[in-house]
Amino acid sequence: MQENSKVVTVNSLKHVLFGSLIGTTIEFFDFYIYANAAVLVFPQLFFPGSDPTTSTIESLATFSIAFFARPIGSAVFGHFGDKIGRKATLVAALLTMGISTVAIGFLPTYQSLGIVAPLLLMLCRFGQGLGLGGEWGGAVLLAIENAPAGKRAWYGMFPQLGAPIGLLLSGGTFLLLSDLLTEEQFFDYGWRIPFIASSLLVVVGFYIRLKITETPSFANALETKKQVKIPILTILKSYKWELIFGTFAAVATFVTFYLMTVFTLSWATTDLGFSRRDFLIIQLFSILFFVLGIPISAVLADKFGRKMVLSLISTLILLFGFSFSFCMASGSTPMITTFVCIGMGLMGLTYGPLGTFLSELFPTEVRYSGASLTFNLAGIIGASFAPLIAIWLAKSYGIAYVGLYLSAAALISVLALLAIRKKEEEF
Repeated sequence: MQENSKVVTVNSLKHVLFGSLIGTTIEFFDFYIYANAAVLVFPQLFFPGSDPTTSTIESLATFSIAFFARPIGSAVFGHFGDKIGRKATLVAALLTMGISTVAIGFLPTYQSLGIVAPLLLMLCRFGQGLGLGGEWGGAVLLAIENAPAGKRAWYGMFPQLGAPIGLLLSGGTFLLLSDLLTEEQFFDYGWRIPFIASSLLVVVGFYIRLKITETPSFANALETKKQVKIPILTILKSYKWELIFGTFAAVATFVTFYLMTVFTLSWATTDLGFSRRDFLIIQLFSILFFVLGIPISAVLADKFGRKMVLSLISTLILLFGFSFSFCMASGSTPMITTFVCIGMGLMGLTYGPLGTFLSELFPTEVRYSGASLTFNLAGIIGASFAPLIAIWLAKSYGIAYVGLYLSAAALISVLALLAIRKKEEEF
């Protein structure tokens, strides 16, 4: 018991919340600058072709690679997170993501290396996904395993705030570069700056993570020898339904986010006639609603329960999908801005309690692996091909079908949430 009290004493509120927030901010900043570049830069520099749509689709295909790497990262980092501890695993995941991102900033383009250039880009993208697959779960557990009774969703929303903050920083960086550099300068060297500059953020995150000690829950698992030999096998044997339904419960969150960011940016700048700068401003403004939704939903989740809040918001997303055609096809800047803001607000409301909800499906000894794997499998289903599917639907059948795609994803999540009967695990 004395050892556990030391852990609680060292892991102060400031260290817990800032330590969980800073890591996910860095990780998602790195992840999102790739998303922006995949739409704005990589089609021309790494996938040049006569057809702009084909180049964009090829570029977005590399974007999806990270989502297939993330479950691998979940399995690898989750294994060590459940066996040797949260702290060391979080540091390793951060470095994996950071090194992969910085390397992209130094890659030669297709003009210099030919086919080797996009292959190296795909390798770095795989590294990004590997790191993020291990980062998210550890950051969420760092927060909720230190949370007092009745505040688990509130603590668990701090790492979730890293997503909109990282998005704000990445979008703001590209907007600033667009204002300061000419088009030629931006495509010559400007796009590299965010990737290389992320190294400074990684150093800060690395320093903060080294100051954090293990969580009380994991320290107790060590003391009582509750650890399992191979966490992922235990999950597949004893918690397979939690894994399956938890994965589908999170699908609507991913589809909503990537339609509101990657797809809308691509569609607006190619088919609706928006300039890159103008639509980035709209997206940056919408992030404020994303940020606002996270703490609101966390408070509601602590009061009414995670499952109830997620079910309600997923139902609202289902209804929101039917407005896609009317708003995005209007060409009206105020209407499109309102549409994107509502979508990002709904994203924040569903994202806030998600980390806590998924973590509570699993006991301490397999929680890192279980929560991470569930979250990142949902990423494969809901996000990896979402921009590609949306572009194909919009081009082939019209923008209304993109909305139906979103509504279908939300319906799947609602049904999965209703199917989950498991009580919250004790921490």
